[in-house]
Amino acid sequence: MTNKPGEKYTGSPGVTLSVTDSGLQVQVRRSDSTWLELTCHSSCVLSDRAEYVWYKNEKYIKRGSSLLVSSGSTDRYSCYLRGSSGHGSPAVYGPQRPSVSVSPSAEMLEGGSVTLTCSTDANPAASYTWYKAHRTSDPHLLSKEPQLVFSSIQSSDSGNYSCTAENQLGRKTSDFISIDVKYGPQRPSVSVSPSAEMLEGDSVTLTCSTDANPAANYTWYKEHEDSPRASGQIFTITNFTAEHSGNYYCEAQNEMGRSNSTLLLITESAVDRTTMIIHITRWTLVSVMVILLLLFCLWTRKKKAVSSTTEPHESREAVEMDLHPEFEDLSDMAAQREDPEEQEDQMQ
Repeated sequence: MTNKPGEKYTGSPGVTLSVTDSGLQVQVRRSDSTWLELTCHSSCVLSDRAEYVWYKNEKYIKRGSSLLVSSGSTDRYSCYLRGSSGHGSPAVYGPQRPSVSVSPSAEMLEGGSVTLTCSTDANPAASYTWYKAHRTSDPHLLSKEPQLVFSSIQSSDSGNYSCTAENQLGRKTSDFISIDVKYGPQRPSVSVSPSAEMLEGDSVTLTCSTDANPAANYTWYKEHEDSPRASGQIFTITNFTAEHSGNYYCEAQNEMGRSNSTLLLITESAVDRTTMIIHITRWTLVSVMVILLLLFCLWTRKKKAVSSTTEPHESREAVEMDLHPEFEDLSDMAAQREDPEEQEDQMQ
């Protein structure tokens, strides 16, 4: 419709046509590791005299069909036709810091479904990557989707998660979000120190442990008894007697559930008083035998000492006889004289 006479459709005052789509677009190309090249294009047929101008954060910066910008910049760039009152191109810009939302936002229970969603503002649209933090290594890549879905979340999924958003103009990483999965106690284990076999008067310490979130509370029971014997992770029996013998177990409980350990048998040691007396008697006999052996050794040494003192006297007398052989000759002569006299007496 026009207000010019002679046209097919006329009217007064006429029609004003506004063009809301300029057909301008900015293409992004990486020039090198530091710079990006932005190029302005139009989908319309333009005259040879058409000229582009560039705006940064809605402020004029230069003329030309292309523009170099630093990689990682979060500024917004757009181009216009110089002298045109129409709209410019959609602004291009790198991702803002992503935000992470969790659904459901209430407590995360083991076995439930949990969805993490990463979102940011960027043009061109950003791509997303999910990571889980590890204490001893680099973050572990989990997914390259905007959402990270746990259809049946487990206690092992607890930890810190983050996502990155990236396009041609830059890359940003979200803050870590903590996932804390709640679960009831696993079957507790019981350790005993020093031993499950006790002597009367000894002390024994039982320790209960389990894996639970939140942390479990512990209660100790003796089999066939309704009332608890103790509370707390550690149960100590002092001055053990036969009445303490029996099966014990611990119960671990938190707001998610409870679980009991297997029975632990605590008994009086088979080493009773009679066995102890036997051991004492045995050690006494050994001690007596050792003492007797020592006395025998002392007696033997003393006897040898006495023998060594008498032998020198005997040898000295023998030496003296050897040194005076004349005494032996006189003795023989006296014997010969006495023999004839004895013979005469016998004949008379």
